[in-house]
Parts: sequence; C-alpha cells; structure tokens
Amino acid sequence: MSPLSAQSTLDTVTGLLPLSTTTTCADPQAVYNELRARYGQVAPVELEPGIHAWLVLGHKEICEVTRNERLFSRDPNHWRLLSEGRVPPTSGLGPMMFPRDNAYFADGDKHRRLRAPLDDGLASLNQHAMSVSIRSICEQLLDDVAHTGRADLVNDYAAQIPMLAVARMFGLDMARSQELRKALIALFGSGDDSQEGNANLERILTEVIAERRAEPKNDLTTAFLRHENLHNDFEIQQSMVLMISAGYETTTTWICQALRLMLTDPRFAARLRGGRVGIDDALDEVLWRDPPMSNMPARYALHHTSLSGTSILRGDALILGFAAANADPSVRSNDPWLEFGNRAHLAWSAGPHTCPADTPARLITRIAVDTALQELHDVAMDVAADQIPLLPSPWTRCPASLPVRFTPDTTTRRLAGENS
Repeated sequence: MSPLSAQSTLDTVTGLLPLSTTTTCADPQAVYNELRARYGQVAPVELEPGIHAWLVLGHKEICEVTRNERLFSRDPNHWRLLSEGRVPPTSGLGPMMFPRDNAYFADGDKHRRLRAPLDDGLASLNQHAMSVSIRSICEQLLDDVAHTGRADLVNDYAAQIPMLAVARMFGLDMARSQELRKALIALFGSGDDSQEGNANLERILTEVIAERRAEPKNDLTTAFLRHENLHNDFEIQQSMVLMISAGYETTTTWICQALRLMLTDPRFAARLRGGRVGIDDALDEVLWRDPPMSNMPARYALHHTSLSGTSILRGDALILGFAAANADPSVRSNDPWLEFGNRAHLAWSAGPHTCPADTPARLITRIAVDTALQELHDVAMDVAADQIPLLPSPWTRCPASLPVRFTPDTTTRRLAGENS
C-alpha cells in the first residue's frame, strides 16, 4: 500500500494498531515491517482508545527528531490532545507522558539545568565500590534459590537487582526498594493502576527527601538536596523519579533479555560450553534486537512540518520506535554474525536527551548476567523459548518470567552480607 497521504491527520485515520501490540507480539519486527509497508517510516498508532500518535520507525527520522529541539519538543504541554482535554487526567498514559519538572520533559536551558544534577551524580559514583555492591546483591539473591534447582530469573533475580542497586545509591532500605519496584511495574504498564503506582512512588521519595534533610548522608538524595540547580523539593523529587524509574525499568529489561538470549539462542548458549561468543556480545545484541525501551515517549511538534513525507501537525505526539529503527537496513544487516561490535543502535537515543547512564547500566547488567551463569551450574530454560511470557507495556518488551532449572547447590552457602 502507499504511504499515508499528506492530507491525512491523526484525527482522520481509523482502525489503528495499538502501540502495545508491537511490544507484546511474538514477532515485533514483522509488525514494524507491516507498518512500514502501509505507511512508510512514520506510522499512526493508537496509544489507548481514541488517543493517537505517530510512531517513528526510521533510524534517520529518529535522529532528525531527537536532534531538532526547535521543531520537536520534549515538553508535554505542547501535546495538542492533552491541552484540548482529550486525554483524561486519569489516563494510564499519565505517568509516562504528562508533564513533570525533571530533565526528561524539558528542552534547552531548562533541560541543561535539570540534567546537570543527574550527570554530576553519575560522575560521582565509585565504579569499583558499585561493582562490589552489585555482585554482592546478585550472589545473595542466588543464595536464596541455589539449593532448589529451579528459579524464575525475572522475579527471583533480574527484577530485583536494578532496584536494589539504584535504591542503595539514594539511601533507600530493602523494604522501600520493594515498594518502589511494585510502583514502577504499575507505572510502566500504563494501565488502570498506573496513576496509583505513580502516587506511591512520589510518596516514598517525598518521605526520603524529608529524612535526608533532617539527617544528611553520603548518597544521591543528599547530593540532589544540595545541588544548586534543583530549586525546590518538587524538582528534587521528580529528578529522583527520573533516575530511579529509568534505572530500574530499562536495566531490568536489559538483564532479562540478555539472560533469555544466553539461554535460548544457540550462538550465545554455546558460550556456556566454551564458545567464543560471550556476554558482551549478547548485551550488544539485545541493544539492537530488543532494546531496553522499544518505544520511547515522546516528542511534540512545535510547528506544522513533514517527516519522511508524512504531514505532522503542530501538537502531534511522536513516539520514538527504537526497536524498529535498529532494524532499519540503512544501519543494520540481516547477518547477525557480521554485526558484532556495531554500536550504531539507538538504544540510548540520540541528541541532547541521550541517556547519561549507559555506563552504570552496562556495569549492572553485565555483572548480573555473568553472576547468574557462573553461580547456577548447568542452568537451562525450563520452558520453550516461544513460551516465555512478556509484561504488558507499550514501552518495553520485558519477559514476565524466565523459569530455569539447574543442578542444586547443597553446600553451605555464603552468609547474607558476607561480601557486602
């Protein structure tokens, strides 16, 4: 079929594919290819009933959008459907797409002001100490299941590591870490409980801010309280929301997808038997095939414009289809053996909003994957690869569970905290 007519608008097209279909189907690239064949590199999709947006599928087109702040804004106040009241305040899209006072939702000078505390905080991290802490977390989680011979590497392991690691950076204890994890699962699901999850997240962080103001500690919460670029408690809270939510969801997805790949793909499973393709290759492969954010919200057109022949109206929302763009033939061949070392992917986005935490995210993910493969002897999937379920979300493609079996460890295990 021919590309979408230049006269068509998001308000006139009907029968659109729900965005969540691209993240929950068995073959997302087949879906992206169908959208390309029908519409071209910019396709209309449905975010929720009656709420439409453009899904940008092309690598070049995403780079064009992310690098042009004068034409495409990160600020949801420019979203026409929101300003017209067509997106209800109770929408499940709210926690991911409604305005917040943090760097994610800002442009220009405001973005640079609010991003500086994040960059400074990440730069202050001691990577050696962080590595020791993460490995300790991983080993303690595996200690809990090592004697059983079976585990779910999502819920028993991968989903807990990023939250515990990031929470420690901000000085949160184990109980609050678990509360945050439940809140973030709801938030990223963009379903009926999304708003409740967001409220719980903000409540917990508000409590932590008050505690650190009364009793400062050597953590990122205290660093944010002291940073001159954060002007009030709301900006502090929302900067914490950004760093914790992004660090949790994207890193969890990366760990889960890397473990899935290592345990199901013959190229990587061979590594467990001494093959030459290893963990770093698997991590890069995931960034290409199943990036931590499959679809990233959002940019908003500041003026009427055209993108790859598609007419974009002022106020239209554009979703960045990283998973689709990474398969664009202009940057990616069909031979995975030729792609090792190719890092032209968009997993970390591009332009001023490029993710600042790619280094700590890789550190956490690599240690998590390596520790599981080292500690769980003869580990193998306990279900077929095509039976691995996915968490519901229009934004991420994260396994809901990874049931595995392994040889039980009947020896005396490490005491909790021994390697802390």
